[in-house]
Amino acid sequence: MNYFSFLKKSTLLLSPKRLAIFEACLIGLISGLAAVLLKQGVGWVGGFRVHSLHLAYPWIVLPSIGLLGGFLAGLLVERIAPETSGSGIPQVKAVLASVPIPLNLRVALTKLLGGILAIGSGLALGREGPTVQIGASIAAQLSKWIPTSPEHRRQLLAAGAGAGLAAAFDAPMAGVLFVVEELLQDVSQLTLGTAILASFIGAVLSHVLGGQSLVVNLNSATPISSLLMSDIPFYLILGVLSGLLGSLFNWGIIQSLTIYSRVLPLSLPWRVGLAGFICALIVSLLPIAFRDNTGLRELLVTGQGNWQFAAIAFISYFILTIIAYGSGAPGGLFAPTLILGAALGYLIGTVEYSFLGTTLPINYALAGMGAFFCAVARVPITAIVIVFEMTRDFNLVLPLMIGCVTAYLVGEKLFSKSIYDRLLEWNGIHLEKDTADNLLIQLQAKDLMQQKVETLTSQMTKTEVLQAFAHSHHRGFPVVNDGNLVGIVTQSDLNKGNFADDTPLSQIMTPQPVTVNPTTSLAHVLYLLNRWQLSRLPVTEARRLVGIITRSDLIRAEANKLGSISEINPSSQRSYLVYETRSPATGKGRLLVPLANPQTASKLIQLATAIAHQRNYELVCLQIILAPHHRPPSEISVNTAKSRRLLRQAERLAEKYQIPVHTQVRIAHNVAQTILETIKQEHIDLTLMGWNAEPSATGRIFGTVVDTVIRQAACEVVLIKLGESENPNLELNKWLIPMAGGPNAEAALQLLPALIPQDNSPTIELCQVFHQNELQPNTSALEKSAHALRKKLHTNVKAITLKSNSVAKAVINLARIDECDVVMVGASREGFLQHTINGNIPEAIARGVNSTAILVRSRYTSSL
Repeated sequence: MNYFSFLKKSTLLLSPKRLAIFEACLIGLISGLAAVLLKQGVGWVGGFRVHSLHLAYPWIVLPSIGLLGGFLAGLLVERIAPETSGSGIPQVKAVLASVPIPLNLRVALTKLLGGILAIGSGLALGREGPTVQIGASIAAQLSKWIPTSPEHRRQLLAAGAGAGLAAAFDAPMAGVLFVVEELLQDVSQLTLGTAILASFIGAVLSHVLGGQSLVVNLNSATPISSLLMSDIPFYLILGVLSGLLGSLFNWGIIQSLTIYSRVLPLSLPWRVGLAGFICALIVSLLPIAFRDNTGLRELLVTGQGNWQFAAIAFISYFILTIIAYGSGAPGGLFAPTLILGAALGYLIGTVEYSFLGTTLPINYALAGMGAFFCAVARVPITAIVIVFEMTRDFNLVLPLMIGCVTAYLVGEKLFSKSIYDRLLEWNGIHLEKDTADNLLIQLQAKDLMQQKVETLTSQMTKTEVLQAFAHSHHRGFPVVNDGNLVGIVTQSDLNKGNFADDTPLSQIMTPQPVTVNPTTSLAHVLYLLNRWQLSRLPVTEARRLVGIITRSDLIRAEANKLGSISEINPSSQRSYLVYETRSPATGKGRLLVPLANPQTASKLIQLATAIAHQRNYELVCLQIILAPHHRPPSEISVNTAKSRRLLRQAERLAEKYQIPVHTQVRIAHNVAQTILETIKQEHIDLTLMGWNAEPSATGRIFGTVVDTVIRQAACEVVLIKLGESENPNLELNKWLIPMAGGPNAEAALQLLPALIPQDNSPTIELCQVFHQNELQPNTSALEKSAHALRKKLHTNVKAITLKSNSVAKAVINLARIDECDVVMVGASREGFLQHTINGNIPEAIARGVNSTAILVRSRYTSSL
C-alpha cells in the first residue's frame, strides 16, 4: 500500500480531468493484463480437461471435471464475492446507475479465478462478460486508491468495463461503443476520452501478449463477397429469425434462473457443479469439435462444417448456455451468442446457396454472429463493430447492418429490453431509462446552497470571535471583508496557538479556504468535502461569498433520489405571478404565509401576525393555483376572484397590528418549488405553514409539500397543525414544550413569547424524556431553560422529567393527561436518512396529539 500512498499524493497535483486521463491509461493497462490472464487461465484448465480424456471414457472424464470445476467456482463465488455470479455486466450497469453493488479488487480476483474454473471446466459460457466486470472492478479499486472526483468516477468505471471488453475481443472500437451504447448512453468528451484510452491500451496489450483468440482467421480461398440485391431478403430473414430466437433465448435464461431458485433450491456450489456435470455430459456425446468453443466458431465461419453440424451446434449450445447461466456460474453470454449466431447464419446461408448459389454460407455465418448477439444484448452498433473488428472486412458491414437492425426491431417487439436489463429486473433492480440521471451530477451547488450566511470580519479580535462562538451553535465562520471571502475560522483555529485577546482574526483564521462556485456539480462538492475532510464549503463567485453548502444538503439530495422523489428539478418551469399587492417595506424582516384552505386561513394568519408584530416583520401572503403539467404556467388563464378574497381576509386581520401585508397569486406546476421560489425572491426570514398531518409518501417525513420546504428553505420554518378544537379564537393557554437540545429546540423557545397570550396567564410545561435505564439523568439544561423563561415571560413555567423508552409516546401521553392546548417542538432537517429509518420524533408527536402542534425549524445559516 506504500506505493499507492505515494501514487495518491503525487496525483493530488493533477487537475481532475488530467487525473481521469491518467487513471484511464492505468485502467486499460491492468484490464488488458487481467483479460490475458483470464484467457490463458481458461486455456490452461481447458487444455488439462482435453488431455485428461486419455485417462478414461469422455462421458466419465468430462462430467467429472465439469462437476468439480463448477463446484469449486460456485464455492469461490459464494464464500468470497456473491456479486460475481453470472455475467457481471448487469452488476456493472447497476453500479453505474448508483445501485450499491460492490466493485473492488476482491470482486475482480474472484471473478478472474471463478471464471477460469467455470469456463475452463466446460460450462458453455464466455469470458467476455467477466472481463467487463473485472475491468470495472479494477477501475473502482483504483478510484479508491487514487483520489478521483465522483464526477469522473462513473466514466472511469465504464472505461474499465470497455477496456475489459476491448481486450477480450481485441476490438478497441467495440469497447468504446459498448460504453456509450449500453453502459452510459453518454457521448461527452470525458466519457469518450477515457473510454478510448482505456479500450485502446487494453486491446493493444491483449494483442501483444497473445490474447486475441477471438479474431476470426478467414481462409483466403473463401473471401467475404460483396452484398448482392438477391442477398437482402435472406439477410432480412436472418434478422427476423435472430430476433425471434434471441428473444426466446432471453426468456429461457430468465426461466432457467427461476427454475434453479425455486425448483432446485440448492446452494450455489452444487448448482454450478450440477450445471457443469450436465453440460459436460452432453458435450461428451457430441462430436469432438464441441469440446472447444473457439474452434467450434472457427469451423462455422470458415465453411469447414455442414448444415447438419450447424443445426446440432445451434440446438445444443442454445440448451447448454441456458443450463449453465441459470446456475449462477461466473461466465458471460457473449461467446455463446456468437456461436449461436454463426450456426443460425450458416443454416440460412446454406439455404440461400442451395437455391441461388451466389453467396457462400460463411457470409451469413458472420452476419448471424452480429444479428443474434444484437437480439440478445440489444446493442446494434456494438454488435456491428465487434464482428467487423473480428474480421476486418468492409464487405461485411452492410449485411451486418441489415441483420442487426432487423434483429433489434423484432426482438424489441417480442421481448423488450436487453438480457442485462431483464436480469436486473429478475433480481428486483429496475433502472431508470436515463442512467445518467444522477442527482449529484445533474445538480449544482446553487441548487442546494444556503444563501443566508453568518460571517465575521478579519478586523475582529480574538475576544470578539469567542463571543460570536458563544452565541452560536456553529463550529466555524467564513471571514469576509467587503463581501469577499478572505478566510475561515474554526474553534480548532482558536485553540492552535496562544493568541492574545486582542489578536486580530486575520492572524488566527485559515486564509484561502477551499471553495466552490455556484455552477460546481454536487458530485465535485462531495469530492472536495471527502478529500479535505470538511463538513461544508463556502460558495463564491469572483471571490464574493454567495452561500454555503453542507454535507446534510447532499444527504438530502440523495435521500430524495432513494425515495424516488423528484422535488428538486432545475429544469422545471418557474411559477407565473398573476396578481400582486405591495405595502410599504417598513419591517425588519419578512414572514411568508402560504394560504390554501379558507377554513384554516384565519387561524394561521392570527399566529403569523402575532409573530410578525413581535419581531417587526412584514407579512407576505401567497396563494398558489396549480396548472396542468403539459402547459406552461404563463399560458394558463385563471379566475383569481377566490384567491383575492382569501388574501383580502389576511389583509384585514393584519391591519389590527398595523403590519405591512404583501399578497401574491401564482400559477405553478409544483407547490413546494413555488414556495421555495418565493422565499428566495422575496428574501423571506420566516415561513409559517399549515399542516393537516396527511399520510406521508415513501421517503417522506411530514408530507410532499411540507417536507420539501422544511428541508430546503433557507429561512426559519414554523409548521402548524391545528387541533381538533373548534374554538375560532385559537386560545392557547396551556403549552407543552419537549426539550432535547439543539438549534431547533432553541428556536422554538425564542418563538414562544410571540405566541403565548400574555393576558390569560398561560401555563408552560418544559419536559425532558430520559431513558428508563438512566438512573441519575442530568436535568441542568432543563432547569436552566425553565428559569430563563420565567424571567422573560413572567408566567408559570414547570420543569417536568419523564422516563420512557419512547420519547414520542411519553410526550403524547403527557399532553393528553395535562390537557395541553398546544405542543411545541423543534422540527429537524439534519439526519434525514436516519429519521426515515428509525422514525421522526417531532413528526410522531405532532401526529399523535389531538391538540394544536407547532413545529419549529431554525434558520440554517453559515458555519463549518
